[in-house]
Amino acid sequence: MERIVVVGGGYAGFTAARELEKRLRHELRRGEVELVLVDPRPYMTYQPFLPEVVAGSVEARHAAVAHRRHLRRTRLVDGTVERVDHARRTVVVRPRSGEPYELAYDTAVVTAGAVTRVFPVPGVAEHAIGMKHVEEAVAIRDRLLTSFDRAASLPPGPERERLLTVTFVGGGFSGVEGFAELLSLADDLLRLYPEITASEVQFHLVERSRRILPEVTDRPGRWVVGQLERRGAHVHLGAGIESAEGGVVRLSTGEEFPSGLLVWTAGNAANPVVAAHTDLPVDARGYVVTRADLRVGTADALVPDAWAAGDGAAVPDLSIDRPGALTVPNAQHAVRQGRRLARNLVAVRRGRPTHPYRHGSLGVVATLGIGSGLFEYRRVVVRGVLAWLMHRGYHVLAIPTWERKVRVLAVWLTAGVFGRDVVSLTAVQRPRAAFVAGVPRAGVASAEASTAGHADAPARTTGDARSTPEDEASQVA
Repeated sequence: MERIVVVGGGYAGFTAARELEKRLRHELRRGEVELVLVDPRPYMTYQPFLPEVVAGSVEARHAAVAHRRHLRRTRLVDGTVERVDHARRTVVVRPRSGEPYELAYDTAVVTAGAVTRVFPVPGVAEHAIGMKHVEEAVAIRDRLLTSFDRAASLPPGPERERLLTVTFVGGGFSGVEGFAELLSLADDLLRLYPEITASEVQFHLVERSRRILPEVTDRPGRWVVGQLERRGAHVHLGAGIESAEGGVVRLSTGEEFPSGLLVWTAGNAANPVVAAHTDLPVDARGYVVTRADLRVGTADALVPDAWAAGDGAAVPDLSIDRPGALTVPNAQHAVRQGRRLARNLVAVRRGRPTHPYRHGSLGVVATLGIGSGLFEYRRVVVRGVLAWLMHRGYHVLAIPTWERKVRVLAVWLTAGVFGRDVVSLTAVQRPRAAFVAGVPRAGVASAEASTAGHADAPARTTGDARSTPEDEASQVA
């Protein structure tokens, strides 16, 4: 039996596996081909919805597409690929439990994606939360809700100021959308917390370059900055973060302020498995070198039986008339690359020619909170409510499967009638805390000892400086 292994079940991997199931359905049914997908998460996260998960406008589970529900003919392996040894046609898989093992294959599809790029800034590893996974988006939302609850019962002072200060690092689409959506949520919360005034809530967006949203032109970018500042936010352009120790953010400009919530969205970096643990060719940044038809290699040196796509692949951008241009890492490209990869892989198996991946941009669209957005396509710029509706319309069509489209639409319609759900579920990170608290004192020590090391034990983060109640939400990340 021929085995095709897909490394990573994100946009590109999930789409490639789904397309392969359709195009190889007869071979899969007859047992001639086995399709295997390896991923430590049992779902694909639709990242463009994470800002709305942060704001509570989209239910967290609806931003994730379950592998098992939609990949019926694929063998799913719950584990992490630690190495791709293409010379031996094997990957080393570390399962969630048990020892690592080798999984042999005939064809590799590398769609491992990228990871959050983190710089060695003091305090960031201890206090910051990323925004690349749905768990992180939930933690950010719960942290803000918990901070409002705590601040409302405190007198004015340093602790209350810290709890009501939010800092985002990174002015790309992910950072700006997450920042604007959380700011929109905070505005709504003020109506429910008469103890807190708008002037007490401080939002800071830090971007090292002199502009935000590099994918749009200067004028729309300046308009977004103006919009955020009119809503009370502080946008620090040309500033870097130098320290976050002790819950105090210090900028390269000399400014400093306490911050109870620090969100890190400062770009992507190559997946370390691809960058350092494979014999496949990678570029200087650590991305898999890929031809225009998504086969691994260059025009002069093809690596047989190896394919790559998505955020972790250096895919030539044929829509740009510039030598060496590569596609940008976003959902538009990853989904379409996954589909093209599957079609080309099947074409090679059947002796047919492959086709290069070519996709011109459909424009860029961003949400800036309920009722506010930005869309730009060439010289066409749309702002405000219409752009916000275009954002929602595009992404509800783009998220895979009709089941997810309907669920997201249902949540939006419900929220339009009843408003956002503002219940914090921070305690879900400590599901046994209430139970253990009710155990007679003589049995508490043995109960805690028996749960030590278990995922559902009361929160106790070994070697982690985070111990304050509002930090419990970040442990999921």
